[in-house]
Amino acid sequence: MEQSRRRMLAALVAVAGGLGSVPALAFQRAPQPIPSPNAPNPSYPPGLNNSGVRPDSDKKSVDPQTQLEIRNDVQKLYDLVIELRDEVAKTDSNAVFSLSVVKKAQQIEKLAKKVKDLSKG
Repeated sequence: MEQSRRRMLAALVAVAGGLGSVPALAFQRAPQPIPSPNAPNPSYPPGLNNSGVRPDSDKKSVDPQTQLEIRNDVQKLYDLVIELRDEVAKTDSNAVFSLSVVKKAQQIEKLAKKVKDLSKG
């Protein structure tokens, strides 16, 4: 009888201890991250208080000479691609590409890179 009382008392203490710790666990919060000092202020939308707006964002004009050069290069690129397409269509599908096809592909790559760089400004 004495052992059963001890076991019951131990079980009662264990249950009471378990129920007492549940509210303590429920009130614990996850730690909040510290905002970066360089991050934009979330209370201001972009444009207010000069946050998120660059002063030269309205000046998107392209130099006319550069624009003309880009247009000419794109036209050359188009012509080279058409020539390459025709040469590849003429070759046998089982044959190795000729050196002229490889050179033309390299020329197209170089011209495309030039147009990309000019477009970036």
